[in-house]
Amino acid sequence: MAGKKRPAATRSPSPDSAERPARFHFPSVRRGQPLVDTYTYHSVDPVDSHDQGKQREDAITAEVAGEWMLGVDEAGRGPALGPQVYGVAFCRLDYSDRLKEMGFADSKTLTDPLREELFKQMLEHGDDVKYAATIMSPNDISMGMLRKVPYNLNAQSHDCTINLIREVVERGYRLKECYVDTVGPAADYQAKLSSFFPTIQFTVTSKADALFPIVSAASIVAKVTRDRILEEWMFAEPGIGEVNEREDEEKEEGSDEEEEAAADAARLFGSGYPSDPKTVMWLQSNFDPVFGFPNVARFSWAPVKNALLKKGVPSKWNDEPASIQKYFSADAHGKGAAAQAPLWKDLALVSVGEF
Repeated sequence: MAGKKRPAATRSPSPDSAERPARFHFPSVRRGQPLVDTYTYHSVDPVDSHDQGKQREDAITAEVAGEWMLGVDEAGRGPALGPQVYGVAFCRLDYSDRLKEMGFADSKTLTDPLREELFKQMLEHGDDVKYAATIMSPNDISMGMLRKVPYNLNAQSHDCTINLIREVVERGYRLKECYVDTVGPAADYQAKLSSFFPTIQFTVTSKADALFPIVSAASIVAKVTRDRILEEWMFAEPGIGEVNEREDEEKEEGSDEEEEAAADAARLFGSGYPSDPKTVMWLQSNFDPVFGFPNVARFSWAPVKNALLKKGVPSKWNDEPASIQKYFSADAHGKGAAAQAPLWKDLALVSVGEF
């Protein structure tokens, strides 16, 4: 009947949908909102780590019994798309052999399903193995690197690692050993970390995830978190990657599936590396001459910057230093109104002559 509002259309479930288990959720993946700002998750916190104020203060506890070791690794350093994720895992010193028995080895040799399974094991053994992750948003990475004095990725990575270690210590864990996959020269990085935490014995080396199970565990936290965030990426820009629920009676059969396929296609990022054909295709298909790319792109990366320079709408930046004197000084070369100071023009001032 005309004017009567129909219920929103729903997609017909597939025959085996009732048997399909719900997708496992990893707590370090924030859901339901675009990734605009960097955030940190700690498995030991009683509340989500992005909650602020008193809840954050309550997470800082008294010293936890025992001596602990911690590993640090990252995922997503090189890609032009998506976040960079720093993961840390920590356990008591005498639990390291158990980690090796569980299968924590070089995470790069593991398949994605096996990484997810090992991450689930960490959650199941949460009393013995703790973890934290900082998800550095593409927006924050780019803003740092595009500063007038660049905040380069090495410096951002060092600061992220230092903050994660500090936050674990603040939560009462007495760290004795720390193993870190290096960023930049290993000796310099190790000296820097030791200067911040003189009571911790640091080992900084390349390929640390293949040498130390605790770093492998950290690598799995970082890798699984990043991969899942990209799979479930929510765009800040309206209309991208969304399924439109229409209500018209003449809706074509199969249009739901087509819309869902289009929404999924918006997330076909590939690995995110500029050399990946899927990433190249995504960059070509999602370019806007005015706004550039959706917020998943790192605007400080060469392929993204070059696309804007070559195909974007030309823009001119007026970066002449501001001068308060010019606001009160008239244009010596102008005549009439053109010779007035900007102050007169902005306030619509006129000379009234003599009183």
